[in-house]
Amino acid sequence: MQDFKQARKLNKKNYLENINNSKKPFIIYKTNKGFDLFTDFSKKIILNNQNIRSFLNQKYNLKKKYKSTDLLIGFFGYELLNNLIGVKIHRQKSINFPKGIFYKPETKINLKEDLTYDPKSTNQINKNFKININQKSYTKIFDKFKKKIRSGETYQIKICTKYKNKSRIDPLDFFCRLSKTNLAPEAFMIKDKNYSIISCSPENLINKKGSSISTKPIAGTLRKTKKINKRKALKFFRNNLKETKEHNMIVDMERNDLSRICVPGSVKLKKEKSVEEYKDLYHYVSLISGKLKKKVQNIDIIKAMMPGGSVIGCPKISTLNLLNNQEKENRNIYTGSFGFIKFNGDMRFNIIIRSILNYKNISEISVASGVVIDSNAKHEFNENFIKAKALIDLYK
Repeated sequence: MQDFKQARKLNKKNYLENINNSKKPFIIYKTNKGFDLFTDFSKKIILNNQNIRSFLNQKYNLKKKYKSTDLLIGFFGYELLNNLIGVKIHRQKSINFPKGIFYKPETKINLKEDLTYDPKSTNQINKNFKININQKSYTKIFDKFKKKIRSGETYQIKICTKYKNKSRIDPLDFFCRLSKTNLAPEAFMIKDKNYSIISCSPENLINKKGSSISTKPIAGTLRKTKKINKRKALKFFRNNLKETKEHNMIVDMERNDLSRICVPGSVKLKKEKSVEEYKDLYHYVSLISGKLKKKVQNIDIIKAMMPGGSVIGCPKISTLNLLNNQEKENRNIYTGSFGFIKFNGDMRFNIIIRSILNYKNISEISVASGVVIDSNAKHEFNENFIKAKALIDLYK
């Protein structure tokens, strides 16, 4: 631990290179002022359907003073979260990737937003990706779900497509490049022995401090062009009936999720329908907050809020059942959540979207677009590619 702290003081430019070459696992997570790097893990907890409840039911001494490393940081996978809330995953193709992993760090280092890293040529990149659902297959699934919407089984549903290739990558190189071209407020990376995750997720699902909690749903995507600035994007969203419907449904659902765990009357829409700008697109965003009930525990919060409604559809449970009956392979990290639980009970979790999972040198990028009653199949299929483009471009 001392070696890395000293290396940082002596040669800040080479610090990331030193830790990357050390073969130690590490995690980088975006903060308001830059990034936090966590390493020197004293504990690694691999989660499954049997131990998830005991993990979330751990008791913390809320009056004790804690260090900045007194936390557990990691991710819950999509399949694990479904099991936690009692939604069955039918037999699907699996790569046997862990359902969730959390780490206890002993070192935390603050990094500036401008990450400097000079990579060695360890990448063995394949530029070509295979998609698991082509446009013809997508349209069939789209039409099937449209019928479900008309029959009232769901009001909105997200069709997931997955891009895969075989590549040996340097995840730190990918993350540093991504942070320069497509920096997002919930960006993170994990590098461990046989896997890495690189994400430019824009969406915060849970931000809990004391008894206060907030969530920031995103529903609405517009491709960025030279002719469309942020002001025009906002006008487009406000005048587009389909985007407005989609956004309102997700906001209402997440307000309802918060209401299950918050003091009656405390759930408020703090910021309604603003636009956030990214490299290739604009997003339509709102902010909701509330005050937690006194007896609410961590497991209650996770079960109420996850998986995040904005990447599933609504109503949540019936829509999850429809998706899980349709999808042929595990989502793994996609639409799960990454973040931390502090030993004082505070927590921060995002929704894992705009992400690369590289496991045993196989990369997968998953994306999804929302289907409502007046959606167009070709438009939604193309929207999936727009969402994946910033990540696919890293392989060029």
